[in-house]
Amino acid sequence: MVAAGLLEAGHSSALAGCEDVTFEDNKYAVCSFGQSGEDMRVFLRDGSGETYGSFSSLRRDLEKKGETLAFAMNAGMYHPDYRPVGLYIENGVEIAKVSTRRGPGNFHLQPNGIFYIGPSGAGVMETRQYLRARPQVKFATQSGPMLVINGAIHPKFSVDSESQKVRNGVGACAGNQIVFAISDSGVTFHEFARLFRDRYKCPNALFLDGSISALYAPQLKRADGWRPMGPIVGVVEKKK
Repeated sequence: MVAAGLLEAGHSSALAGCEDVTFEDNKYAVCSFGQSGEDMRVFLRDGSGETYGSFSSLRRDLEKKGETLAFAMNAGMYHPDYRPVGLYIENGVEIAKVSTRRGPGNFHLQPNGIFYIGPSGAGVMETRQYLRARPQVKFATQSGPMLVINGAIHPKFSVDSESQKVRNGVGACAGNQIVFAISDSGVTFHEFARLFRDRYKCPNALFLDGSISALYAPQLKRADGWRPMGPIVGVVEKKK
């Protein structure tokens, strides 16, 4: 049985692809990944300790190792020096600890959550559930708020909100798919959550960030680089 928010590892579809989507009159770029165990990772710093800060820097570094960046997106909030705000695990090493405190801003709009990648697959869990389950993970990044929690939209989102911003996020969805989405223009939290819940049938989905939201998707001829960023999630392929 699949635990809440978990995408199981398996042997079927590979990269499902990226597409431009219109849902409820809002436009999004959406990239979906299947359960065949793509090489999905999170990245923060290169081998010399320098923050990547951009998709182009990450891409160049991977190319030196004979690898290709197939997809990337900013993956969580960060301090002015690019340190992750909450939990951050890379290659099994905990670089930043989980945060459960309350406070101002989107990250602390409880419940928040964690996107993780481990031997059993990738998933999204509300932070308290993650701390109870303690799944084995190789990569993880914490952000907030959760968009969808066990099939329900975050209780603090208002359907009548007028706060419209560019937003990006990730969901663990129907058909054992991990779905990344970024809006083309401003959307409310409730609108963004409905994309994951209603279009992609995601029991659990997590907001990653707003104003710095960026996407690298060669399929869509997208290589955003609006401003420096902290954590990045990417899918890597061996150079052909």
